[in-house]
Amino acid sequence: MKKERQKLILKIISEEEIGVQEDIQARLLSYGMKVTQATISRDIKELAIIKTIGSKGQYKYSVASHIKDPSKSEEELFLDLFKQAASGIDFAENIVVIKTHAGMAQAVCARLDKTSYNGLIGSIAGDDTIFILMRSGNMAEDFYKMLENVLKLVK
Repeated sequence: MKKERQKLILKIISEEEIGVQEDIQARLLSYGMKVTQATISRDIKELAIIKTIGSKGQYKYSVASHIKDPSKSEEELFLDLFKQAASGIDFAENIVVIKTHAGMAQAVCARLDKTSYNGLIGSIAGDDTIFILMRSGNMAEDFYKMLENVLKLVK
């Protein structure tokens, strides 16, 4: 059931410009699948679905291009998504903060949680902000510098 639902979500967002979870929920219902908004939220996180700008200038759900390449490591997958989603980065003491485009923080955070970066203790995401706890200030600074360099290459 879960795999069917997630496959259907991917189909729906690839065919339509959908910007809110309630619209995904309504489309799933039209296919006979009754699900809660919380379930859709978990599916979006698991599928690493991001928000991009649609043809009408509004945000819409999209599948990140890196999802289609299973040969990449978790760190490469995280960095690919980070490049698409991040709008800024900073750190203080042993905390690194990543700012993302609206609605993208959870997908980036989910990818980050699958990595094995040295000193990474954990992370938490809101809508457009990720807090990352590192084991030490030096580790936070090293991680920040690495991500800052990645951002500079994109801009």
